[in-house]
Amino acid sequence: MDNYYMKRALELSRKAVGFVNPNPLVGAVIVKNNKIIGEGYHEHFGGPHAEVNAFKSAACDVEGATMYVTLEPCAHYGKTPPCAEAIVRNKISKVVVGMIDPNPLVAGKGIEILRKAGIEVTTGIMEREIRKTNEIFIKYITEKKPFCIMKTAMTIDGKIATSTGDSKWISNEKSRLYVHELRNMVTGIMVGIGTVLSDDPELTTRRKGIISRNPIRIIIDSTAKIPLESKVLICDEKTKTILVTTKLASNTKMEDIKKMGVEIIITPSKDKWVDLNYLMGALGERGIDSILLEGGSTLNYSALDKKIVDKVITFISPKIFGGTSGKTPVGGKGIDYVKDSIMLEDTEVLRFDEDIMIEGYIKKNVVHCNH
Repeated sequence: MDNYYMKRALELSRKAVGFVNPNPLVGAVIVKNNKIIGEGYHEHFGGPHAEVNAFKSAACDVEGATMYVTLEPCAHYGKTPPCAEAIVRNKISKVVVGMIDPNPLVAGKGIEILRKAGIEVTTGIMEREIRKTNEIFIKYITEKKPFCIMKTAMTIDGKIATSTGDSKWISNEKSRLYVHELRNMVTGIMVGIGTVLSDDPELTTRRKGIISRNPIRIIIDSTAKIPLESKVLICDEKTKTILVTTKLASNTKMEDIKKMGVEIIITPSKDKWVDLNYLMGALGERGIDSILLEGGSTLNYSALDKKIVDKVITFISPKIFGGTSGKTPVGGKGIDYVKDSIMLEDTEVLRFDEDIMIEGYIKKNVVHCNH
């Protein structure tokens, strides 16, 4: 039954997608006499943790009950008191933990408090599924850099636009709606200046009838040639923008952009291009735990080349454009040999009507052997 109750806790945790960053998604279930008597999840950043909400919802006395929680109960004072101490006070007899806290500063300390209090603790239940749900948190808490998802959409012959540059729309409506779910999940959305000049996008989140949040718009523009009338430069309490540039940009232009409420990050210049590795550290320092990279092709290649991409999501539409001048999702220099391909692993395939979506993770530390 452990998996059954942990699955419910995991389902609860996912209700908070997009509302707790940079904190983890956590769900908790309290079980007594083989019945769920309380459940909760961390609903929003700074709010009560999952365990506390589960106690609040309990339909009867929790003494002697078992708690199922997706992530190790916290053991430190932050915006809320330690959950491990609350579990001890409420006289829970057993705690089933899905995943130990990956934060190296706290890992294992919550479990230690529970065991010292005589509470039985089991770990590692549905850990793979929970780690996937919290992949953003894990990367950010261990490296202080954002988890980067590269999203592309292409035709079945690998084109992101026709030879004339027309690209609306390659993917179908269901695929595009899912992209807005992705935008709601992340803290930042990144595009290159080429995308701004060709499409003038808003880069906001639009979900019908559902409360959503807009990711911080991150524009890569090494010389600050972005037109001042661009939609992404319109900032208010719900839409924020960071322009990433270099010392090659005009000081006068940067001052004009700052007056519009846009934050500017100046990175070192690498071959007249923004230093993406430097940028990841700078974004992490600002609490940006995740990025949806929406291209275009030049930025996609640079991101892959600099190894800042963690996950790739590609929508493939059953359309054929043909032509040798139509762009592909990843431009740039490219690789010379098949053996040096950037490989994906742990791939999954989903369907959105006729569209196919493939997602996978960049395979790290690939060692090429000569045969």
